[in-house]
Amino acid sequence: MSEGNKTLVTEFVLTGLAEQPWLQVLLFFVFLVIYLTTMVGNLGLMALIWKDAHLHTPMYLFLGGLAFADACTSTSVTPRMLVNFLDKTAVISLAECITQFYFFASSATTECFLLVVMAYDRYVAICNPLLYPVVMSNRLCTKLISISYAVGFLHPLVHVSLLLRLTFCKSNIIHYFYCEILQLFKISCYDPSINALMILIFAAFIQISTLMTIIMSYTRVLSDILKKKSEKGKGKAFSTCSAHLLSVSLYYGTLICMYVRPASGLAEDQDRMYSLFYTIIIPLLNPFIYSLRNKEVIGALRRVTKK
Repeated sequence: MSEGNKTLVTEFVLTGLAEQPWLQVLLFFVFLVIYLTTMVGNLGLMALIWKDAHLHTPMYLFLGGLAFADACTSTSVTPRMLVNFLDKTAVISLAECITQFYFFASSATTECFLLVVMAYDRYVAICNPLLYPVVMSNRLCTKLISISYAVGFLHPLVHVSLLLRLTFCKSNIIHYFYCEILQLFKISCYDPSINALMILIFAAFIQISTLMTIIMSYTRVLSDILKKKSEKGKGKAFSTCSAHLLSVSLYYGTLICMYVRPASGLAEDQDRMYSLFYTIIIPLLNPFIYSLRNKEVIGALRRVTKK
């Protein structure tokens, strides 16, 4: 199609992470192993929570929801990246590009709200243990998970609708390993300032508000642990909270550096590194962060294995 002297682009080529053929083959196998491990870890954790009755508690219901969001994040990006490693001539259509962004943004937003819900769950469990069975009922847990996913899947529609007003003519090359929305702005024929502003506003509101809520929850939790708990109780509570805080710091640190900053804030290599971390590495790490030091999960795994 043409518009004046401009050729409109409807298909794109993703350059990926490397251009050397031997390195592309090596990266293919590395990220294939990472993806398979991610899916086994997250889907396996979900299956374990569903299978073992001892894990049918609010904390593990939320953890199952988080595992599904992580599996969706990884699946929205990695399979396409694996194809590109083997076939550099493969193109991705504009519709596929927008779809990939939508599912990534949906799962990423959902994860932000699930992390808040998990922080609230730990706050109630540690600061108000006697009220915990009443406050954190199964019905409330189901509602909180449903709301997190509903907000997660509605939020990207704002950016998709604004993205549809743009056309692309500067190039069909995206110097990235997936259809990252900020990269699409760089090849737009029209000024994407409104799009970029909305990304900044929504990212700042969602990420900073949820992060501040998590920080306030854990400030109260840590204060309560230091005041009330025995040495044994402190150790158990710190162990539970430290896993959550590690996941939160890794996830929000990279997201905020990527989206809540000036448009010219980072070099492309840094952008790719941050994106790689929150799209591929964190979904890989989360099931292990929450499971390896968790005696209840390990015990459930042993029981299921014996059966």
